[in-house]
Amino acid sequence: MTSSCNSDKGSISVEDLLCDVPASPWFCISVGIIIIIHGLNEHGGRYAHFARQLTSRNFGVYAMDWIGHGGSDGLHGFVPSLDNVVADTAAFLENVKIEHPGVPCFLFGHSTGGAVVLKAASYPHIERMVEGVILTSPALRVKPAHPVVKRGIPVSRDPAQLLAKYSDPLVYTGPIRVRTGHEILRITAYLTRNFKSVTVPFFVLHGTADRVTDPLASQDLYDQAASNFKDIKLYDGFLHDLLFEPEREEIAWDIIDWMEKRLNVAQYFGKLVD
Repeated sequence: MTSSCNSDKGSISVEDLLCDVPASPWFCISVGIIIIIHGLNEHGGRYAHFARQLTSRNFGVYAMDWIGHGGSDGLHGFVPSLDNVVADTAAFLENVKIEHPGVPCFLFGHSTGGAVVLKAASYPHIERMVEGVILTSPALRVKPAHPVVKRGIPVSRDPAQLLAKYSDPLVYTGPIRVRTGHEILRITAYLTRNFKSVTVPFFVLHGTADRVTDPLASQDLYDQAASNFKDIKLYDGFLHDLLFEPEREEIAWDIIDWMEKRLNVAQYFGKLVD
């Protein structure tokens, strides 16, 4: 089910990937909620397979399309400000928490979506609303092969997944918009300067062969962050789109296991209140 909500810049498309119960889309939730923030030029609907794995473990799932992406308003592939995407992410999380008080929430971000999630979680009121954030191949430092610099770099070792991505009409395949590229460089520079101030619990995952975003930057985040609860997993030889690699099932279970571990720790220390 797809719905929309309003932002300062137009309508934001929200994919409801919770479960296949039409009368009660939140029926599957008994553990928590995860909000998916996709990467550059793609859209939230691409994560339906991951969502099915999550719902099999009783997590509810939402995926929000950025402005200029997927089903949202705006010129396809154009992002006037990633700060607006950060604000939209925060507002959506706030709405979920209001509608479902007491249900633990996680933010998930891929690539530039990971940068968005990490910046959103840098605000204390947002950090307090989440049990943790999951970052796959986050855009913390871009490499020379990033679309900001160069096009046509493989992002998955699975040819079928590459075909599905680049034949999807909701995936933007044109040249990167100049403003969008500027915004990516701006947010990555900001985050890199502020690794030491990161306190939110996080799990960062990266492929060592990623030619789009730098896995060494993920290692730097892990090494420098002040978070008391943090984990990193580097996948040898994997490319950028981790959840579309041949080993995507394994990666998804790594994420689910981390969230369940995080919830167990939070419950033990009394953070979660019935």
